[in-house]
Amino acid sequence: MATEAGQLAKGGAFLIETTSEQNVFTPEDFTQEHLMIADTTRAFVEGEVIPNAERLEHQDWDLTVQLLRKAGELGLLAADVPEAYEGLGADKVTSALITENITRGGSFALSHGAHVGIGSLPIVFFGNEQQKQKYLPKLATGEWIAAYALTEPGSGSDALGAKTTAKLSADGKFYVLNGTKQFITNSAFADLFVVYAKIDGEKFSAFIVERGYEGVSTGPEEKKMGIKASSTRQLILEDVHVPVENLLGEPGRGHVIAFNILNIGRYKLAVGCVGGMKAAIEAAVSYAKTRKQFQTEIANFPLIQQKIADMNIRAFVTESMCYRSTGEIDKQLHGIDDHTDGQTVAKAIAEYALECSVQKVYASEALDFVVDETVQIHGGMGFIQEYPAERMYRDSRINRIFEGTNEINRLLIPDMLLRKAMKGELPLLQAAQGLQQELMGMLPQPDTAELLGEETHLLEMAKKTFLFVGGTAVQKYMQSLKDEQEILADLADIVIEIYALESALLRAKKTAARGKSADLQVAMVQVYAREAFARIEAKARNILAAMEEGDVLRTQLAILRKLTKFQPVNAKVQKRAIAREVIEAGKYLA
Repeated sequence: MATEAGQLAKGGAFLIETTSEQNVFTPEDFTQEHLMIADTTRAFVEGEVIPNAERLEHQDWDLTVQLLRKAGELGLLAADVPEAYEGLGADKVTSALITENITRGGSFALSHGAHVGIGSLPIVFFGNEQQKQKYLPKLATGEWIAAYALTEPGSGSDALGAKTTAKLSADGKFYVLNGTKQFITNSAFADLFVVYAKIDGEKFSAFIVERGYEGVSTGPEEKKMGIKASSTRQLILEDVHVPVENLLGEPGRGHVIAFNILNIGRYKLAVGCVGGMKAAIEAAVSYAKTRKQFQTEIANFPLIQQKIADMNIRAFVTESMCYRSTGEIDKQLHGIDDHTDGQTVAKAIAEYALECSVQKVYASEALDFVVDETVQIHGGMGFIQEYPAERMYRDSRINRIFEGTNEINRLLIPDMLLRKAMKGELPLLQAAQGLQQELMGMLPQPDTAELLGEETHLLEMAKKTFLFVGGTAVQKYMQSLKDEQEILADLADIVIEIYALESALLRAKKTAARGKSADLQVAMVQVYAREAFARIEAKARNILAAMEEGDVLRTQLAILRKLTKFQPVNAKVQKRAIAREVIEAGKYLA
């Protein structure tokens, strides 16, 4: 099966289809309008946020609100709000570019992200006309700041286990809310909270709660490891009378709102990680070019160059993934006539829920890798607050916990695939059965005459490897596979690596097809393909060894060896060449 140029890809279909490079959106496709909003955001961050970094880190919330309102004046809060409610009604690439570039301002980006994303979007997508008219214009301009209140002291990953209650008042005019929400971003200054509670202790529902309602209060500021420029407190609700017209969506359907908003939060978080990686690479290269040891700049040392190359490659791969999936979402939304119909928009985005989880896991771990290497390049100075590496390191860690922990997302990935397969939305099982016949004969060989032909072959073999070990796991465990979390996590990692590799590979091919210089992108893909493929093989071995032993295992490992043969490249030479270009430019390059 192949997804050709112009064809709309289904979520998860990348595992069994061959995608044309002309069918993916890449950063090289940004329009002038896209680049203008990126420049506007970057100028705002460099002119307003970074000069005030110290005050923000010391939690000057008045300043945070002032900056959010300045961002509102520039349209940086309005991208996802329809024009009918004083927003920009922009495409998702525009929204993603704002998110990527705002992260250069450190954890002020969380205040911005919580407001424009999880705080405002529940009303954009699920609010009724009265709610949209009342709240969205205020949120689009920054007159009001929003927050999102889902997590509780006793329910984090198990969001539906919430204890906060809502009871209809005797006169039927209010829902009376009681409970405590935890880790609420923007809670020190938010004017509006999207709060989840159970009506009569049973029906999980969402409510729009204004700060001015009697009984609404917040706890003291949490003393956090990082992201200190964002407010994090408990939200305390004591007999809060919320007007019945502030019920968001339908009673008992709060999970639909929560899960759809999490999808968006995941791909937005991943795009934010791209911005964080680019900033870290700049900091690392700048330091490496000025720090001297043994009478030479450390940027000249091969092991430092290796680190810089690896950092740039991870950022390139992550950027390729993020804008590929964001472009897919935009294409999906393009077919919707009425973009004020938020539920239809949310459903369109949910088509790529699997990709949202994939890139959330990959991007958060890639950012941790990049900032860790940034600290290492700084040496002892990486521990000193005078240098940005120290803050970057502390701030990055939360991303593996936000928007569903990476462990939860790893379990969701195979679960979503199996659900699609069982519903007939994705012919995964048929593809796995077809592979069994294919394995009896000769497997295809790489087309070495084609640009990145060997890497394309590795990608194809990676997909077959997933079908082989995934199909074997389904056959062995059937319904009980959900209890084999270690196997599910390894399967998820294979899926993640496939999407990452394919996104980078297609981007490089598309760049070359346009007649543009693609040498750097090609080199990064050549290196990354082999490193990713080795990780895929290792995960597949783990899965097979966890399921079988003896002759059965030996037979399965023989099949795996047939699928995972590859020719290495001289990564040492290629990484030195990649690093030289990045060091000369002084920043991330693609």
